Amino acid sequence: MPAVPEPLTDLARRRDDPVVVQTLRSTAAAVLSYLAALWLSNAQDPLLAPLTTLLTVQVTLYATLTRGIRRVNAVVAGVLVAVGFSNLVGLSWWSLGVLILASLTVGHLVRVNEFVPEVAISAMLVLGVSVTRVAETALDRVLETLIGAVVGLLFNVLFVPPVWTRSATEAIQDLAGRLRHLIRLVGEELGDHTPVEDAAARLQEARRLDHDIVQVDASLKQAEESLKLNPRVKEGLLSRVVLRTGLDTLEICVVVLRVTARTLTDLAKSRTGEPLFPPREAEALEELFAHLAGAVKAFAVLVTSDVTQDSDTAEERLVEELAAARAARDRIAELLLTGVQHHPRQWQLHGALLAEIDRMLEELDVEKRSMRLAEELDRYTRDEVSGRQRMLAKLTRALHVPLPSGPRRRREDTG
Repeated sequence: MPAVPEPLTDLARRRDDPVVVQTLRSTAAAVLSYLAALWLSNAQDPLLAPLTTLLTVQVTLYATLTRGIRRVNAVVAGVLVAVGFSNLVGLSWWSLGVLILASLTVGHLVRVNEFVPEVAISAMLVLGVSVTRVAETALDRVLETLIGAVVGLLFNVLFVPPVWTRSATEAIQDLAGRLRHLIRLVGEELGDHTPVEDAAARLQEARRLDHDIVQVDASLKQAEESLKLNPRVKEGLLSRVVLRTGLDTLEICVVVLRVTARTLTDLAKSRTGEPLFPPREAEALEELFAHLAGAVKAFAVLVTSDVTQDSDTAEERLVEELAAARAARDRIAELLLTGVQHHPRQWQLHGALLAEIDRMLEELDVEKRSMRLAEELDRYTRDEVSGRQRMLAKLTRALHVPLPSGPRRRREDTG
């Protein structure tokens, strides 16, 4: 067998990667759009149709619907602006400036969001082909855009996009693993002499972890969109809420850990040449941080597991780790209080450290998570119901259909 090129083998290994899937899907849809435009329009090279398809075929069906509609609106608005200008003025430097200004203004008025520049681009392309053939060019451009948008929509309807919860769960698990590792590392260094440079390095690691949450949030947003309007998903709302609330909790824990690293850095500045804590206190703190790390691991498994048995096991493990962490927290509180009474140095930093530990324990609490899940599910349900009611009200106003009124009470004869 001939050797397979490395790029092809890498592509095969990454067949489930969102970038690879999106590349293959967009290519196939664009080619189909070009063939459809050749068949349905009079254009010799209808490149606008595959261009529209590339912009409308997104990873999720929900994004395809929303972006396709906005792009068609942008193109139609730009064409209308070009037609209006062709009847009033010719093409010159000052009319071009007025055309761009008017097109961008119209784009904001029709609310095409990220396609506002497309309004001006459409107007310039139509007007620049030939001032005398603007009407004909405008119709061709609108037709090609509609073909591209329809092909992109049908492609995602017939070939349903995959659900991207796997990439989101992997990103959340990776975030939780890095958070767990940093928590254990911070706890293991408390009994040794910690130079300010080492403490500051831990603070920088916590800050980088905080910054990386943006990438995890982007992956989760893609997964949430893939669950909307997807016939493969039966309980999309529950999955979205479980992952979103789980990431919110981990984000708060990352912020608390960053503040904790800041506290330990300030403590290291004041205790040069000696350990941050005496041996007994350092041992109790190390045990506490180890249980916190175990709780983070169990929490990540709980929010990313789809198997009921795994979820139950993770919840039991989380409860055990939190109980052990709270017991260790009470012991370290007594030890720190005794130490401050004999040597009241940086007592405020000891109190801050305990407060930060309490906040992390509170965020990982199982009962609080259950309450938050119920609240978020209720909120999502209310938002969806209110959104449908607003859409129904707009539709009835547009069609001039009177809304059904309540039952009328019968008038009682008084005579």
